[in-house]
Amino acid sequence: MSTPTDRRPAIRQALLIHGIVQGVGFRPHVARLAADLGLAGDCRNDSTAVIIEIEGEPERVEAFIRRIVDDAPPLARITSVTATATEPRGDTGFAITASTPGTGPRTMVPPDAATCAACLRELFDPANRRYRHPFISCTDCGPRLTITLDLPYDRHTTTMAGFPMCPECAAEYADPAGRRFHAQPIACHRCGPTLTVVMPDGRTIASGTEESIARIRALIEAGEVVAVKGLGGYHLVCDAGSDAAVGELRRRKQRPDQPFAVMVCDLAAAAELVELPEPAASVLSGPEHPILLLPKVSGSTVSELVAPGLDELGIVLPYTPVHHLLTGSGRPLVVTSGNVSGAPICVDDTDARNRLGAIAAAFLCHDRVIAVPCEDSVLAWTPQGPVPIRRSRGYAPLPIAVPGMTADPAPAVLAAGAEIKNTAALARDGQVFLSGHIGDLGSWESHLAHKTATDQMLRFHRRSPELVVADRHPRYASRAWAGRLADGLGVPLLEVQHHHAHLASLAAESGALEEPILGLVLDGTGYGCDAGIWGCEALLLGDGGTSATRLGHLGDVPLPGGDAGVRNPVRVAAALLLAHGVDLAGTPVAEELSDAERRLLTAAAPARVGWARTSSAGRLFDAVAALVGIRHRITYEAQAAVELEVAARHSDTVVPLRFPLRGSPGPVVLDPGPLVADLADAVRAGVPAEVLARSFHDALAAGLAELVAVLAQRHHPSAVGLTGGVFGNRLLTALLRQRLGAAHRVLTHHQVPPNDGGIALGQAVIGAATLARRSGASSNSGHRQPR
Repeated sequence: MSTPTDRRPAIRQALLIHGIVQGVGFRPHVARLAADLGLAGDCRNDSTAVIIEIEGEPERVEAFIRRIVDDAPPLARITSVTATATEPRGDTGFAITASTPGTGPRTMVPPDAATCAACLRELFDPANRRYRHPFISCTDCGPRLTITLDLPYDRHTTTMAGFPMCPECAAEYADPAGRRFHAQPIACHRCGPTLTVVMPDGRTIASGTEESIARIRALIEAGEVVAVKGLGGYHLVCDAGSDAAVGELRRRKQRPDQPFAVMVCDLAAAAELVELPEPAASVLSGPEHPILLLPKVSGSTVSELVAPGLDELGIVLPYTPVHHLLTGSGRPLVVTSGNVSGAPICVDDTDARNRLGAIAAAFLCHDRVIAVPCEDSVLAWTPQGPVPIRRSRGYAPLPIAVPGMTADPAPAVLAAGAEIKNTAALARDGQVFLSGHIGDLGSWESHLAHKTATDQMLRFHRRSPELVVADRHPRYASRAWAGRLADGLGVPLLEVQHHHAHLASLAAESGALEEPILGLVLDGTGYGCDAGIWGCEALLLGDGGTSATRLGHLGDVPLPGGDAGVRNPVRVAAALLLAHGVDLAGTPVAEELSDAERRLLTAAAPARVGWARTSSAGRLFDAVAALVGIRHRITYEAQAAVELEVAARHSDTVVPLRFPLRGSPGPVVLDPGPLVADLADAVRAGVPAEVLARSFHDALAAGLAELVAVLAQRHHPSAVGLTGGVFGNRLLTALLRQRLGAAHRVLTHHQVPPNDGGIALGQAVIGAATLARRSGASSNSGHRQPR
């Protein structure tokens, strides 16, 4: 123990802490650490970082700097600590001081976090003053992104600014020893937001926590559909065990088949519905609380109408106090996005009543404004871990760090994203920030939501883009919006081919942008460089991600009638069979086609009039699903492909199917003709649909692996990447990985979805690399699209 005579002279360090360090209890962490080590100084937020001045004995200051990182709060993510020696001032205490504006790269907005265990104990403790308070939170949990109006993250820059703290909450807020020290969403029954139940016509029929929760639970138990305002928007909720309630929700929402998510009260309740290995349970119960797709168990109490035709359920645990109060009875609840088909999630109370009034019998509302809409995140479980399907609540707006991108202050790049499953992205200072899920840009409301999301992103980061990037499809709304924005700002617009962006997205999250990557990019539709519809491409990524060369692709899969063909896989199957001279007789296709469809398709076949040529893997899945009798018409995107995968998972038997390569030298083509001929013969021979579904997956994996072998021998890539929405198919991904084996390093998605929800990341890194190479003066300068 040191004494006044042997104590070393004090030193003082000025520290800049960058990362997710605001809204996560970081300043309280710093203050407690300083007190524990007997150090003096102060700390504050600014719009770029947490700034600390720390003074004391050298060993203690060194321990302080080390423990800032090692003992950081659970939600913090520190990206850098910069220390600069300054002159000691003789301070005798430590204080948290007022925030300042700051200059330089903006700090990060933290994502929302599920209610923590400590708050849950208080929520259900009758002796606690926050017993059953529907907005309980602390520095380790609760709303963050969805209440943030601006930075620095302080109460007055959130939608909690309208709720002055009562004396008890103010005392906790100021107590360095407490869990709510500088917790901006702090509230209680006296001073926090309140619940009400409102009818579609605007009448309030209940107010306060107990009356409101009781009224909504009674409606659910009576079989009604209700709307519940959550963290990032409204949900539509009903009893997941009631065929009548789920059926009525489907009828009112006009969503006949698409699966719904199910919310259960805890992990034990989840294990009664789905297979729940320990790693999956950890993902499900982590601070993000995503919807996780897991295999159903037999004897489930959940209605078959929740996920018709599927062998999985999307399970989510309660992630707000309101959810915990609603699920306290143990009743599983359907919890699905509060929107109408094709529109974004409702966040405003009046708008919700206007748009959802024909669906919901009543609305559980609260008076805290949602600043940033945010849908639930969705992950699919595999033995290797989760695969992102939708990256939103709990993850957005966390950045993706991209090795190779400059971390110095650099021009900002704004990516408009894709047309469906849209997210937007901003690249700056070595990182790419992705918005939450915006959705399909097929409605005026969606366009407004996209504009709002990008405006918020630019406001948070205080950056104006020096380049705007968009998909090159000439009729995409995202492309038109990006063009108007670029013109208005007087900056270039860079058009990036769809599959090039997919592959760059995978390379970026894998830290492989500087490597030659051979990518297999499989999806439904992407505008090709020949103005055709691409969707099963072998691309070689190079030049730091700015170039992509088309080395191979799937042979023609005709698409008759455009979008009408997509909605009717049987038409795609018929056109594919006819195009390759395969008789329709004796197949489910012949039985399902109407007389009018048969006449039109047969007449069009010789000259292929009225259908588009595609290389789309998505359309091939549709055609095979119809050919083997699994799905002929769809009511939601990729339904036929999803049900084909489900059938394939229920068979281990494989019959041989030909899927040969053609066209060497030049682009290598996977020829689907022999494949569909063999499938038609097998169908006529009575081979079960499940066997044919599995055989198709096996044949496609074998064909793709052979394609990789041929191209790798020619081009010597450092890795093989699997991306595009089709690689949301976990069976195909597993079979292909097995065939590629140890011969190749295989890259798959773990941070952003393989589907179009990850496109914005690829667009952003291509744009940033293009600017970094001093070639952003025009929309194509220095940037090569796939040929």
